[in-house]
Amino acid sequence: MAKEKFTTLKSQAVPLPIENIDTDQIIPARFLKATTRDGFGENLFRDWRFNNDDTPKDFVLNDKKYTGKILVAGKNFGCGSSREHAAWAIHDYGFRVVISSFFADIFKNNALNNATLPVTVSEDFLKKTFAAIEKNPATVITVDLENQKVSLEDGTSESFDINAYKKTCLANGYDDIDYLLSLREEIKQFEIAR
Repeated sequence: MAKEKFTTLKSQAVPLPIENIDTDQIIPARFLKATTRDGFGENLFRDWRFNNDDTPKDFVLNDKKYTGKILVAGKNFGCGSSREHAAWAIHDYGFRVVISSFFADIFKNNALNNATLPVTVSEDFLKKTFAAIEKNPATVITVDLENQKVSLEDGTSESFDINAYKKTCLANGYDDIDYLLSLREEIKQFEIAR
């Protein structure tokens, strides 16, 4: 099923300056019973967001001054188990970009497969991003997929890398099957030539 196209995102951001956030913290194992991607967002960071009696904790996702489609997280985001549900939860909650200085490989691929762009930046740029959000929670971050660039309002920017195939998929709203279908005519011509 095709997803939304990703070109340029301009959004406020939610800061989560914690390192080594693993997939069990992103979506606790007790919520992994569903087989569809819907509804996981309500349990994103569940144990950090809510007490056992479901009352909200003092946590950034419960703080109304922070909103947006960008999550800015500490180093080594998405480590731990390989559960794809973590990427589902982040996307279902409404995040389209996660910025960090390092992502676990499996999480990074799961995010890309689920229309969420993991943007790897330097430690220095990550610190500047956290500082900009702390100074002004309404600060807008621009993520330009075509030019592979993330920019802060003060003009500070940094380039990021992305696999060309995944870039094409995000830009066109393709999943792996959609991508193959987009090559249908080329595949047909190849078969005819052989």
